[in-house]
Amino acid sequence: MWQETKHGLFKQFTFINFKEAFDFITQVARVAEEQNHHPRWENEWNVVKIWLSTHDQNNKITEQDRAMAESIDKLLKAGEPIDEWANENTSSVHKKVKLYTDGGSRGNPGPSASGFVLFDENDKILEDRGVYLGITTNNQAEYTALKLGLEEALKRQVAVVDVFMDSLLVVNQMRGSFKVRNRDLWPIHSAIIDLTKHFSQVSFTHVPRELNKLADAAVNRALDEALGITG
Repeated sequence: MWQETKHGLFKQFTFINFKEAFDFITQVARVAEEQNHHPRWENEWNVVKIWLSTHDQNNKITEQDRAMAESIDKLLKAGEPIDEWANENTSSVHKKVKLYTDGGSRGNPGPSASGFVLFDENDKILEDRGVYLGITTNNQAEYTALKLGLEEALKRQVAVVDVFMDSLLVVNQMRGSFKVRNRDLWPIHSAIIDLTKHFSQVSFTHVPRELNKLADAAVNRALDEALGITG
């Protein structure tokens, strides 16, 4: 639904990926040219935000803006839902996922690995992966696990990610409650912040280790395999 704001008539549209968002913008541009009424918009990956106001009326909302809004809505009438994900019934697309991540270092620093498990809305496992990192620290392994998991969610064109970790430090740093004082973690922390901007929403929740067993198991599998430990 379009909302009246101080910046004009506003609506946000969310698509399954950047291509669909850009295709939509192209269609809106064509309509805007036809009506000689050009909106203000912002696009970040799969999200398009549009504001409509009439410039020669001191940017007030007029009937011309309402007509433009109706024309924009009609662009999506052929099966693409407004303010929702298109192709919702496509089996490979998930609007929301749960991401459990963990990292471990045997020595800290020492041989390290990251693990993550991605679940769909029905708690079905989409991905269960452990990655050996070589010699690094526990915190670096925790952050790397988070980055790998978010990259997998992004690849799957997910909109909302609920992250669960047993590292209270990383959770609080990602929430902005704690500062990242270790300079070695600055680059990966910054990269993860950039990653989160590609989703509609990312939440971070601390869980006890016993509720993070699958991600922990992925870490230990990767470490055991890399170190040749069997049995």
